[in-house]
Amino acid sequence: MNAELHLNTTVEPFNGASQQWNREAAQAVHDLPFNDLLFRAQTTHRENFDPNRVQLSRLLSIKTGGCPEDCGYCSQSAHHQSGLRASKLMEVQRVIAEARKARDAGATRYCMGAAWRSPKERDMEAVVAMVEGVKALGMETCMTLGMLDLGQAQRLKQAGLDYYNHNIDTSERYYSEIISTRTFADRLDTLANVRDSGIKVCCGGIVGMGEEKVDRIDMLVTLANLPEPPDSVPINMLIPIEGTPLGEAEPIEPIEFVRTIALARIMMPKSHVRLSAGRTAMSDEMQALCFFAGANSIFVGDTLLTAENPGEDKDSALFRRLGIKPMEREAQ
Repeated sequence: MNAELHLNTTVEPFNGASQQWNREAAQAVHDLPFNDLLFRAQTTHRENFDPNRVQLSRLLSIKTGGCPEDCGYCSQSAHHQSGLRASKLMEVQRVIAEARKARDAGATRYCMGAAWRSPKERDMEAVVAMVEGVKALGMETCMTLGMLDLGQAQRLKQAGLDYYNHNIDTSERYYSEIISTRTFADRLDTLANVRDSGIKVCCGGIVGMGEEKVDRIDMLVTLANLPEPPDSVPINMLIPIEGTPLGEAEPIEPIEFVRTIALARIMMPKSHVRLSAGRTAMSDEMQALCFFAGANSIFVGDTLLTAENPGEDKDSALFRRLGIKPMEREAQ
């Protein structure tokens, strides 16, 4: 009773009639005693989701490397000496074949990523065909292709695209420390085009890039205050990659990472919070805490674009130990 009283009377989630989060309210929640924070996050989670179900997605790089952007964390940037060789866009039938294997292994959402600043017109026909082919398998479709104009977003929607991923990466304050080839406003413009086309938004960020606590909080405030909070919120823990500017970044402290997951769950109660990149560096116990804090989506498979990911056997073993089952595929 004391814990409930503390949570309900000392932390106000919104700043008045606007029903929007501000930094002060979000930080007050973030800074709660850890047990109180997790209690609040788990309570919110149970009010909106089955606490023992996790949505499984598979991510495929359909065009790797050679990206003209200079994102400081990314091995696929042409600006960095990561040793990654650029590839051409994959053939449509190969993408569909990979999606079929992912579906048969239990994935319900298939995400396709291309290392582009934005898709060129010559590539749109193939991209549309990929969406149509994966959709025909009965899977949810997701793409991340860089910046989109409204016409491109509408074309993808007509093809059957369910989700579009475009992360804001960090706070507006810290953004220029990580990327100089596009602005924070550019990111928000693409999110608006995706939202206006009727595609669901998948948007989150990366932590452990040398940012401060306030940057993680501000990032979540930006996401929660979008006209509609993202349906999916991937929270990535930086995987330092040799040859990139962040190749020697100090890792984020595990408890602080769990706090970020919990805050995302509380601020965006109806969103899927995805425990994304960095799981290979997490212990089973850390991942279990993230699930308890409200994470309910992961990527499965051995790789995430170009980075390592826990194998499906390891994920299955952890799920068995925790009593977690995959979310079932929604009827199409």
